Amino acid sequence: MYSFFENLINPLADVPVQQPPKGTREFFLHYLWPTRWLLLITVVMTTIASIAELMLYVYLGRIVDWMNETAPEDFFSEHAGSLLFMVFVVVVLRPVTLFIARSLIVTTLVPGLSNTVRWRNHRYVVRQSLNYFQSDFAGRVAQKVMQTGNSFRETVINVLDGVLLLIIYLVGIIWLFIDMDVRLLVPVFFWMVGYIVVIIKLMPPVGKLSRSVSEANSALTGRIVDSYTNIQSVKLFAHAEREESFVSSGFERHTSALRGLLRGIQNMFFSLVVMNTLLIVSTAWLSIYYWQQGVVSVGSIAIANSLILRLNQMSGWILRTISSLFENIGTVQNGIETISVDNSVTDKDDAVELKLSNASIEFDSVQFMYNDEADENADAATSESSAADELATKRKLNVIQDFSLSVAEGEKIGVVGRSGAGKSTLVNLLLRFYDINSGSICVDGQDISSVTQSSLRENIAMVSQDTSLLHRSIRDNITYGRPDATDKELLQAAKLAQADAFIPDLVDSQGRRGYDAHVGERGVKLSGGQRQRISIARLILKDAPILILDEATSALDSEVEAAIQENLLDLMLGKTVIAIAHRLSTIAAMDRLIVMDEGRIIETGSHQELISQDGLYAELWSRQSGGFLPQY
Repeated sequence: MYSFFENLINPLADVPVQQPPKGTREFFLHYLWPTRWLLLITVVMTTIASIAELMLYVYLGRIVDWMNETAPEDFFSEHAGSLLFMVFVVVVLRPVTLFIARSLIVTTLVPGLSNTVRWRNHRYVVRQSLNYFQSDFAGRVAQKVMQTGNSFRETVINVLDGVLLLIIYLVGIIWLFIDMDVRLLVPVFFWMVGYIVVIIKLMPPVGKLSRSVSEANSALTGRIVDSYTNIQSVKLFAHAEREESFVSSGFERHTSALRGLLRGIQNMFFSLVVMNTLLIVSTAWLSIYYWQQGVVSVGSIAIANSLILRLNQMSGWILRTISSLFENIGTVQNGIETISVDNSVTDKDDAVELKLSNASIEFDSVQFMYNDEADENADAATSESSAADELATKRKLNVIQDFSLSVAEGEKIGVVGRSGAGKSTLVNLLLRFYDINSGSICVDGQDISSVTQSSLRENIAMVSQDTSLLHRSIRDNITYGRPDATDKELLQAAKLAQADAFIPDLVDSQGRRGYDAHVGERGVKLSGGQRQRISIARLILKDAPILILDEATSALDSEVEAAIQENLLDLMLGKTVIAIAHRLSTIAAMDRLIVMDEGRIIETGSHQELISQDGLYAELWSRQSGGFLPQY
């Protein structure tokens, strides 16, 4: 039975990825429109069930009056038709509509709405530019995605379970009191005015305070996750106390924001207690007075006071529901600010798939500068991570300046330069992690800004020194380069990367072994050399026509590096290669070397040609060949 309701909304429905609207109203309409008919049916069923519940009080009053007016032996014969209708409403109509309404809310909307919003927001966020993630805590972003879906759902449920019921009951009470005696409405009228004033005056500050709590909570989560993610650094520098201080300031901010929110809620509830007390006393007094005057019957008094007591019971949880409504709207608004951010790197509407017949690369007069404060940390996540690039960024200097370079198909280029010269930035531009300010970058004559990002990156395989693995199995990490690879291809790639020697001995905390063992967050359970070998195996398996090696063997010992280098040389055959290295001996045999400084090419040639030029390359080579040692 429940499976019918459970399958009315498919949270993982295959719909186009879209940027969520930035406006609160538009955001809700965007996600509610596909379920509009379910929402309408839910409203109709809830309305019928609520009216049926109101009729229970009416029936109680009528039965009381009939008992006063009718002889016991004639009770059923005189009121048989009315009693049968009452039985239908109480036994059939109310339970059925209530069951349908609650099933739609609890079984359909609660899991369906929250996970639909989370899933679609995640699909958009995961396609955000690299800079988006470099400029925020990963934990904070994840918290926003999860929290926004939950608050979106709660907002809708609050409206169905709170606001709608309040409207139905108030309209029903007014109608019934008018039918009995309009003068009984006087206390209800003043109570309604007070209730509206509380909502108008005290609710909006609660929504604003809720946004502050949401932001403080996300920031706190981000700080905690940041500490856990970098636990090795925390322990290496013995900074547990410093991390406590860093996180405690987040707790203080969250506690302060939460106390402010709770004060606002307390003010609302105290106001409601006073109003409810006055409503009960005044209605009871008027009922007795008008009964003494012979204006209203005992049954009417029973109806009036029962409804007032019911309204008194409802008003508390309805106010909590409305309060929650404002809180959740505030949380959704706060989430929108993080989630619905324009993607700085997007495919054009007419973008096509990159088709390679010639894996040549052409940089033509490329200019690039990180344009805002959020971008200033961009190179910090690359293998270069240079203070010089950061300084250049802060001064708003170009990181890449009038850069032109042609790489023929199958040519192997080595890129050399001091830290901060822009080497890794150059690679990021080729991968289109950032859009250039001017000039063009072409692959096989096709401007990379005119092709889809996915097709571009499918044709490029990269290994960097800052190797990050997924917290999944070794098998999943290696086949991430080519998910359809066979076990034979997987094992061959691991062997060529010299990873087959340690993988069979791996065991994780769940007892999974070898290629099924999980590597921990960012591959923390493996050594730097092991992570790099897994990454190289992934590159080998991907077998893309363009290879980028950014300090690909920097974490390996000399013996393993020598073995892998031989396999990499085989892998490079027929491929276009761009290799970055600070250890010049690893790229000295490239077809051509280019030397970069301050975003420009200042030298180019073979190893011997550059040595003979006695420039920057010769200086770097001299230092690495013993220049740091004193001469005796």
